[in-house]
Amino acid sequence: MEAVGIAVGVVAFLILGLAALAVVAAVKAGRAVGRRVEQHGAQARRAVEDVALKARSYTQPGPQGRIASLRLEVRESLGGTRRVLESAVGGDPQLAEALQLLGRLDEHARALDEELRLLEREPDGKRVDLRLPDLRERGGRITHAAESLRWAAQDRARHFSDSELARLGRECETEAGALRHWTPARQDGSAQTSPPADGRRPGERGTGAADGGASAAGGQRPRSPGLAAGRSVGAAEALGLDPRARLADRLRKPRPEPGAGRVG
Repeated sequence: MEAVGIAVGVVAFLILGLAALAVVAAVKAGRAVGRRVEQHGAQARRAVEDVALKARSYTQPGPQGRIASLRLEVRESLGGTRRVLESAVGGDPQLAEALQLLGRLDEHARALDEELRLLEREPDGKRVDLRLPDLRERGGRITHAAESLRWAAQDRARHFSDSELARLGRECETEAGALRHWTPARQDGSAQTSPPADGRRPGERGTGAADGGASAAGGQRPRSPGLAAGRSVGAAEALGLDPRARLADRLRKPRPEPGAGRVG
C-alpha cells in the first residue's frame, strides 16, 4: 500500500508540474501576442495619422496646414532614418550607437508632436503665430540630426562597398594573371632532368669497360672468355683439366724451327 501511495503522489506531482508549465507558457504566449498586437496597432494608428496629416497639409491653408506639414516632416525624417539604421545594423554593429541616439531623438520628436497637436486646437490665432516659429526651429533641428545619422550610415555603407569591390577587383586580376601561365607546374617542385646519353637510369651501375677497368685497378683476376660471353663453363674446363683445353694450349705454342735443336 505504501508503494501505491508513493506512485500516486509522484504521478500527481508530475501532473501539477506539467499544468504549471502549461500555464506559464500560455501566459508568456499571451503577453507576446499582446505586445505584437499593440505594436501593430501603434503602427496602424501612426499610418492613419500620417495619411490624415498629409491630407490636412494639402487641404487646410494657414497655420493649421503648416502645423500638419511640420509634424509630417519630422515623422518621415525619423522613420526613414530608423529604417536605414535597422537594415544596416546587422552587418555593421557600430550603428547600434546611432540607433540609441535616434531613440533619444524620438523622445524629443514625440514631445514636439504633442505640442504641435495641442497647438492645432488652439483657437487664438495670435498665439499660434507666436509659438509656431519656435516649434518649427525645434523640428528643423530634430530632422537635421536624424538626416545626419541617415546620410552618415549611407556613406559608410557605400565606402565599405567600394573598398570591397576594389579588393575583389585586385584578386580577380591576380587570378587572371595566374591563369595565363600555360605550363603546368610540377607538384614536387623538382626540375625535370634529361636522361644520360647511354640510356641508363640515374644511379644504375655500368657493366662495360668501366667495370673491367675497375676490376683491373682493384687487382682482381679477369674473367675467362667463356664467362664473359655468358657461356656455361664446366668444372674441368675451369680447372684446366679438359683435354680439349690442353690440346688448344699445345696448338697455340710456336713450332720449333728445323735444325734449331742441332749442335753445330
